[in-house]
Amino acid sequence: MNNLFTALILAVTTFSVSATGTENWQQIEAEAAGQHVYFHAWGGNQEINRYLGWAKKELKRRYDVTLHHVKVTDITETTTRLIAEKAAGKDQGGSVDMLWINGENFKSLKDNQLLFGPFVEDLPSWQYVDQSLPVTVDFSEPTEGLEAPWGMGQLVFIYDEEALSSPPRSYADMLKYAQANPNRLTYPRPPEFHGTSFLKSLLIELTSNDPRLQKSASDTDYAAVTKPLWDYLDAFHKVAWRGGEQFPAGTAETLQLLDDGQIDLAITFNPNAVYAAHATGNLAESTKAYAMDFGALSNIHYLAVPWNANAKAGALVVINFLMCPEAQSRKGNIDIWGDPSVLKTEFLSGSAKEHKPFKSVPETHPSWQSAIEKEWLQRYGS
Repeated sequence: MNNLFTALILAVTTFSVSATGTENWQQIEAEAAGQHVYFHAWGGNQEINRYLGWAKKELKRRYDVTLHHVKVTDITETTTRLIAEKAAGKDQGGSVDMLWINGENFKSLKDNQLLFGPFVEDLPSWQYVDQSLPVTVDFSEPTEGLEAPWGMGQLVFIYDEEALSSPPRSYADMLKYAQANPNRLTYPRPPEFHGTSFLKSLLIELTSNDPRLQKSASDTDYAAVTKPLWDYLDAFHKVAWRGGEQFPAGTAETLQLLDDGQIDLAITFNPNAVYAAHATGNLAESTKAYAMDFGALSNIHYLAVPWNANAKAGALVVINFLMCPEAQSRKGNIDIWGDPSVLKTEFLSGSAKEHKPFKSVPETHPSWQSAIEKEWLQRYGS
């Protein structure tokens, strides 16, 4: 018997070990019926929240599983909660059944043995996943079946072609543009996710993707590797929006500033966000998304189950549904969420099938994120 069903049998069921994979999945669905799944996920985007509202209705109708979207500002809050539950010896009946993670949060949970699994390759929906994407590596950390791919993010910029006909195509050009047009460019304030992603993308291009960025920051000459970043920011902040003394709180604020005509470039980690903004009237139809010529910082975002989840079977049913072609096509629909899918194109429909990703640049090792954030706050946070 494979790892998923063996683990689930030991954890929450008394299923027959002689059953086939299909029979076992049917038994998992039966076990899930009536369960309440508490899903910790970012709640700062109305398109995402509405999408999860649709998923909640479908899961209840199809599987009698009740999905609760526990809206968090930063999934680090949930990681901290799970670490506390582990320290308290709460190995059953945990408060979190499922969470949306990647990067340093995944590595922290994995290193502390706080995740259930491996389970991913045993999900029926795994067969549809495009395995040419980096779906088994998370910020250079092997996932080892402990988290299931849900979507793909790419750091891109949005501009209004009626106001800016030729946006900067490199970070060197961005600095030149900012110097020629003071007070027109900015980025979200780290450690907000988009702000930190901007810093990492900038560092990758400035160092020509130094191989040391794929290793632990503590094992490299951190000061030498990051010097180009701080030199750049020292120059950029002098001519940035509000003189580099104030920064937007997040991507939503940069979109609003762009729409208000206060800045010339907004930032997002969803290449299709511009289409959703058109549909809701939040951005003019003349706005477009683009990536730097070097490429777009890209990563996969994932779904995982804590080791002590109270509704493991329900969580697996939810994850499998969110990975299925119907749910992925709806998620990728530019009029609904527009989050790029992790499935093979032939299994998708509608606009989810039509929009191709930009040239991809891989993420750094997770350790660079916290190291860069810490130094940014020391240099510019006060």
